[in-house]
Amino acid sequence: MDLRPHSPVVVALRLCLYALFAGLLAFAAARADGPATVAAALGTGAVLAWGALSPAVRRSRRAATGWVAALTASWLVLLALSPDALWAAFPLYFLQLHLLPVRWSLPVVGATAAAAVAGFVGHGAPLSPGAFIGPLLGAGVAVATVLGYEALYRESERRRELIEELVATRAELAEAERAAGTLAERERLAREIHDTLAQGLSSIQLLLRAAQRELPAGSPAAAHIEQARATAQDNLAEARRFVRALTPPDLERGSLAGALERLCANAAGTTAVRFSLSGTPAELPTPYEVALLRIAQSALGNTLRHARAGRAEITLSFMDTAVALDVVDDGVGFTPGNPGAPGAGTEAAPRSTADGATASAADGAPRDAADGGFGLPAMRSRARSLGGALTVESAPGQGTAVAVTLPYPPAAETGRHRAATKASPSEHLPLPLSRSRA
Repeated sequence: MDLRPHSPVVVALRLCLYALFAGLLAFAAARADGPATVAAALGTGAVLAWGALSPAVRRSRRAATGWVAALTASWLVLLALSPDALWAAFPLYFLQLHLLPVRWSLPVVGATAAAAVAGFVGHGAPLSPGAFIGPLLGAGVAVATVLGYEALYRESERRRELIEELVATRAELAEAERAAGTLAERERLAREIHDTLAQGLSSIQLLLRAAQRELPAGSPAAAHIEQARATAQDNLAEARRFVRALTPPDLERGSLAGALERLCANAAGTTAVRFSLSGTPAELPTPYEVALLRIAQSALGNTLRHARAGRAEITLSFMDTAVALDVVDDGVGFTPGNPGAPGAGTEAAPRSTADGATASAADGAPRDAADGGFGLPAMRSRARSLGGALTVESAPGQGTAVAVTLPYPPAAETGRHRAATKASPSEHLPLPLSRSRA
């Protein structure tokens, strides 16, 4: 049994047990018919007191075993001299069960009960059912009580550990939710600043340049307009630095392609994830990079959690008029538009709400009860906010392909010259999904 006091209640019960044992020894000494019986009772009491007060008995299994053996031996001597020692067998059962291992305590308790019966009969008591039932019943009650308490204690410890684990998990979840909320707010602020303040300052700068060209030479307003244009330019640069400071950490260490490559390299689980780049990379505005990165993270997370795929691939394609992102896996797949179909619950839950074999960003998406239904609508919302489209293709047992296409913004369209590159991202995985880029 466990030597440690499990609680103050157990300490109190142990003290009561010692007091009961001492009281029964005093009873045997009071009824003694000779000095030998008194000496045996006092000797047993001395052994009991030593074990109750010794720290070694509470700390060491070997010391506890030795003390129980000495206490049992002294009790047997007292039992041989006086039948009144029989009553002390009951607290002795509890001490044996509490301090000895189970494989030893049960045989020792049985032997103690047999010795009690033999001592009772040996002192001239008649053979009756009571002579056997009393000690054996006491031993049975002691065994049931101690073992039952130990079982309840172990169950209580398991529940305590589970509660601690649950509390820790809830704390981790709350921290993750706070971090996700903070990151989402940072992205929103960056997008709002870019789309409003930065664009407004840029327009002011252009208008002031146009006003400068319209002014006659030597106009006294030229200096003020130049000062206003320089101030707008400085504030535009400051706004852009602020937007860059609010971008996701994954994009702070390099390009979108680098962030996607790190996402694939750090993917957990047994799925082999690879990244490929198609076309000539172009510099994209921060909202475009954030949207593509978040869509890739969401789609890949669904694949790793639900698809049971052996392989997955993320492809970033720079084409003539648009940038495309494809996430393809060879997992269990599902039937688009049928959340209850086989595979819909095991593949990425939100993607099972696509309307038809190929869903676009303009399609409606019912919520899926498996995970709240926010995955696919969130991806579609990101694509739609930038004028893009999202499609989903899947079939049971034939994997899933998620693709998003974003048209280049006008500034990026006029600022680079690209070679015509047509991407077929799904060609790397043997999926029976017909994919093509217009």
